[in-house]
Amino acid sequence: MGWFFKLINSSIGKKITMAVTGSFLLIFLVVHLVGNITLFFGPKAFNGYVKTLDVVKPLIRVVELVLLAAFLLHIFNGVRLWFENKQARGVTYKINGSSENSNVFSRTMFLTGSIVFIFLVLHLGTFFWRFNVHDPTGLADMHEFFQIVVELFSYWWYSLLYVVAVVLLGFHLNHGFQSAFQTFGWNHSKYTPLIKKLGAIYAIIMAVGFASMPIYFFFFYGGNQ
Repeated sequence: MGWFFKLINSSIGKKITMAVTGSFLLIFLVVHLVGNITLFFGPKAFNGYVKTLDVVKPLIRVVELVLLAAFLLHIFNGVRLWFENKQARGVTYKINGSSENSNVFSRTMFLTGSIVFIFLVLHLGTFFWRFNVHDPTGLADMHEFFQIVVELFSYWWYSLLYVVAVVLLGFHLNHGFQSAFQTFGWNHSKYTPLIKKLGAIYAIIMAVGFASMPIYFFFFYGGNQ
């Protein structure tokens, strides 16, 4: 097993880990967005969707553990790579050459990832906690999950934070999508432009899709009344 730990702790091993965990999270976001779209169809549709997930709760719990492991590995390796790259570049190189050798998406990966992580903690402490652990209002016990969403998005600061976070998530995803293909060796002068376009489209869909929810509930569902 020594060779395995040596591999995953190598530079290429860390990048592969980032690509694999990142790809898993890219797929999860699509599934999560599709499920959340039921919010636009009213309380019955969304509450029914959440209750359907309860039927396969043991499987959901396994998926959540895998997601947690993927998130932690992704964050851990991301931080390590950022520090290693910073040390390797040096201050002078970073100031004089980084803008010429990279784009704004790659240069802000650590910043956007950090902000998204902070938002994720808040998100889990609100929606996930109230849906699955304890809801002081008792709405979750009555399967009124839609009303919990309405309540949380009625707070302007939470809706604003949500929108800002998912926009930054879009920046993060745009570069992450392309990086995953590059790490797996699927980059070619013929296909790279297409991969970049697909990455941009994916990032825009995710950012706009998730941002549309707090905007809809706050401005058009009476959340700001």
